[in-house]
Amino acid sequence: MPESTPRPLRCAIIGTGPAGWTAAIYAARGLLSPVIFTGPQDGGQLTITTDVENYPGFAEVVQGPWLMDQMRDQAVHMGTEIIGEIVTKADLSSRPFLLETESGAQFLAETVIIATGAQAKWLGIESEKTYQGFGVSACATCDGFFYRNKEVAVVGGGNTAVEEALFLTKFASRVYLIHRRENLRAEKILVERLLNDPKIEPIWNVAIDEILGETNEFGGMGVTGVRLKHVDTGNMRVVDLDGVFIAIGHAPASQLFEGQLETKQGGYLVVEPGTPKTSIKGVFAAGDVTDDVYRQAVTAAGMGCQAALEAIRLLAEEDHHHSLLTAKDIEEDFSHLTLEQKKVATKS
Repeated sequence: MPESTPRPLRCAIIGTGPAGWTAAIYAARGLLSPVIFTGPQDGGQLTITTDVENYPGFAEVVQGPWLMDQMRDQAVHMGTEIIGEIVTKADLSSRPFLLETESGAQFLAETVIIATGAQAKWLGIESEKTYQGFGVSACATCDGFFYRNKEVAVVGGGNTAVEEALFLTKFASRVYLIHRRENLRAEKILVERLLNDPKIEPIWNVAIDEILGETNEFGGMGVTGVRLKHVDTGNMRVVDLDGVFIAIGHAPASQLFEGQLETKQGGYLVVEPGTPKTSIKGVFAAGDVTDDVYRQAVTAAGMGCQAALEAIRLLAEEDHHHSLLTAKDIEEDFSHLTLEQKKVATKS
């Protein structure tokens, strides 16, 4: 049953992942007693990432879900309360901000940190789901290293696809760029670099019909190739390769704040440059919901830290201001008393 009176919170964090958990750790350390709402995917995109090699502090490859568990445990240890629900309504028109979850529970938050992240757009075919994390990825900068001297494909035709294809040439022996059309939507300078790179072979006017793979004798899965279908003729072609990178864009989870917070192209939340501050005082954004450039776990964690520190700073300033006003009010209330009467009044 929903609570009849909204529960007051000093700091509400919407979404987990590196941004949300880091914000929770710092907010708890700042004695804000943060409450974090896990949302539909507790731990964010790293929960579907198998190998993480580029997060500072680990000499060996770690598993994405394990890394998120460690952050979660640390946040709880510091004093974070976890509510495993989705925030379905957020009224940012006045402060404190009214939040409501799927169960109908309501909260009044003095500060809100938005860490709802972004989701990679996928092709939507069954084989893609089967090999996701086992040869199918949506992040070349995260997983490219694992394809040293191997053949891979990038699917897409925009800046992201071209940039990822160029990046992968540092590791892969061959990179196929698979695109449904004959012209790329990317910037001309990027297209020129791609077309002039001897390691990259574009395959035009085709779509992936199926991602091919196999399971080895030890139970491990892996991609072995793709079956391509020509968009005009319907002719099929199989290309042997070791990995597939889907680069058809990302969708930030910012719909909850539509019409309340400013967004930029693609729906990413706008923040004040160099800060996590949104256009509404007391509302901060961190991680992939605002970052359309880097989209890395470590940068998301950094932004989560910034958001929590800003929330701590804001509330501390307001608490100090309130205490000064209270002291002034008390002084005015006692102004008509004698010195001895004031001593008695303050002791009582």
